Amino acid sequence: MNAPFLTFQQVPIYLENLPTGLVCSFLSAKQFQLFLTFVLGLVNDVLVGSNMCHFLMYTAAIPSKPIFKHIPKRGMLVFDVAQFDGILKKITEFSNALLTNPDTTFLSLTELEISRLGAVIKILKDTSHYHVSRFADVDIVLLLKLLRSWPLEMIFPVIDLLRMIVLHPGGASILLKHVEDENDILMEMITRVATNSSLVPNLLTSIRVVANLFKNSSYHNWLQKHSSEVLDSFSSCFSSHNKNLQLSYSTMILNYAVLLIEKKDQEGQSQVLSAALEIAEDENLDSDSRFRALVAIGSLMLDGLVKRVALDFDVENIAKVAKASKEAKIAEVGADIELLTKQD
Repeated sequence: MNAPFLTFQQVPIYLENLPTGLVCSFLSAKQFQLFLTFVLGLVNDVLVGSNMCHFLMYTAAIPSKPIFKHIPKRGMLVFDVAQFDGILKKITEFSNALLTNPDTTFLSLTELEISRLGAVIKILKDTSHYHVSRFADVDIVLLLKLLRSWPLEMIFPVIDLLRMIVLHPGGASILLKHVEDENDILMEMITRVATNSSLVPNLLTSIRVVANLFKNSSYHNWLQKHSSEVLDSFSSCFSSHNKNLQLSYSTMILNYAVLLIEKKDQEGQSQVLSAALEIAEDENLDSDSRFRALVAIGSLMLDGLVKRVALDFDVENIAKVAKASKEAKIAEVGADIELLTKQD
């Protein structure tokens, strides 16, 4: 046989007490090329006075694959830090304000309801027991009642509390029942908030609720089904001067990229790509927001179904600009995307 052989004479393999059919593979992560090793045969000459033998190996070099630093993105990003005491304090403050106005007194919370919210927060603080702690259905219903009935400028702490509840398995499960029925509370909340986009706290907290939903696979079908509506509702957020809002929006975009790649949803991927490109090409935006948008673009091009669409939208120029950035991570992901544009 004319195939090249490799003998491990410098690194002998001792086979004492081992089966003769032993397969040995040699991998080197440091080499420029990766090698696929296939066992052709075993030399039948055992050296005198030892149980040593050498394997003859057929080594076939395969073309190297590009190594990317930041793509594709795996897993979802969430906003899991909250000032719980501040949230309860603000809800109580708003309730007292409603109580003092004769026209809105009926909207204020009773002492029992405030106490129940305190119990909800106690459960949320105790993250080590999320696997066993439970919410009462009436607690979630109370929050949803506030979302629907309170004045728009007062609902942001309620939304913020909901953001944390969806990260709790039990809380997310109860909420899902109110999402899957005909009165979809999440779309109702998003629509209500988006139609009054001047109230930044509402936008910020509601986008983070959506971002956190990606952590729970039970919501993936809902997120895919409503992707177009959700993206359209928050589309103006990238141009906000509020960096927290920019980052929240780009995080939602990145999570959507990961999900819709998994779902092989080409139409949804195209819409996410369009939103991500809009963020990435604006050099005046917060660098963390641009970075997440660029990671979304690269992931969609590498693992998704929209690489050709990205090339048609001049992603090569966006990658070139990003690669020249003084921000290391922006430059790195720009290089990743540039490398992608050169592949067939």
